Amino acid sequence: MARNWILPRHAKGTTSRQAHVDMPEGTYEREMSKEGFFGPAAFFHHQHPPTGWMRFEGPLQPRAFDLAASEQKSEDPWSAPIILANQACQIRYWKLPGSMSNLVRNGDGDQLLFVHKGAGALFCDFGHLDYEAGDYILLPRGTMWRLESANPSEILMIEATNSHFTLPDKGLLGNHAIFDPAMLDAPDIDTAFLNQQNEEETKVAIKKQNQISTVTYPFNPLDCVGWHGELSVLRINVRHFRPLMSHRYHLPPSAHTTFLSDRFVVCTFAPRPFETDSGALKVPFFHNNDDYDEVLFYHEGDFFSRDNIDAGMMTFHPTGFTHGPHPKALKNMLIQSKPATDEIAVMIDTRDPLQVGDAASAVENKDYVNSWKS
Repeated sequence: MARNWILPRHAKGTTSRQAHVDMPEGTYEREMSKEGFFGPAAFFHHQHPPTGWMRFEGPLQPRAFDLAASEQKSEDPWSAPIILANQACQIRYWKLPGSMSNLVRNGDGDQLLFVHKGAGALFCDFGHLDYEAGDYILLPRGTMWRLESANPSEILMIEATNSHFTLPDKGLLGNHAIFDPAMLDAPDIDTAFLNQQNEEETKVAIKKQNQISTVTYPFNPLDCVGWHGELSVLRINVRHFRPLMSHRYHLPPSAHTTFLSDRFVVCTFAPRPFETDSGALKVPFFHNNDDYDEVLFYHEGDFFSRDNIDAGMMTFHPTGFTHGPHPKALKNMLIQSKPATDEIAVMIDTRDPLQVGDAASAVENKDYVNSWKS
């Protein structure tokens, strides 16, 4: 629905004229905005960091999960534990020890795989596609597929429940910014795909409304000899991303949006140069995420705004929680010791509150809420 926002503009007290730049000396900026970073916003200049609490109690506490420590392994993705979920999104973390013996199909929505570790081959209705760490693999709803893992794989699974994944509108940037759609690879009907076709009994585990139905064929139903059309499984690796940059202004996370669904977005933080303007913030600004739950999965690198966060961890900041850089990162608020970031992380912002799964609670860092203390 189009919104006729109430847009008076005021400035009271001591302020900067430009958001995220040239803050009054000794202050910490906090942004409060509507619809993530797309709607009207107010910018407050505080004398203390907005996360400088002594105690934080109750369900709005920020949470962190060490998914790498999970011991749940399965060749079946539908057995992978649910970490976070709501009616529009389901997030699982899947540890695949070897190859899948059966096929699977998601009848509940499009499935996005982000490969954190491992390499191997995907076989699906559309053919054969190799995968490696750093790959996004988009599986349209209803696709039959299986993985042959060359070594143990760890995969972040993001489901667009009863919906689809699309690309964001890049507006003035044009369609080729961040990554050219030509970089999206499709599976091939190649020798490897044709060689896996056989007359052996094959099972397909179909997930619908989170219940599993099994269909057994007297042959391998991945027996396609060709296809054409606009719908396909797609793959792109984060090393091909060319993230937006501004040397004079710290861009909001929404500038790094990779995929859209109806009620959430998936963003990717990829290596980029730091801002070089002397007055520009060089760390994420403090902000209220009053309209979206925020999830971050850390893939690799030095996570410059967070302390004691390692690859394979996930943080969860519920709607209504004011957050921003940890104290050590704040020391680099205006001056960075290196020219560029080297982090890769996947962010999921959901319009509806997420529920935490039991498997996430089992690998939770209960002290995460205290990590903002100086």
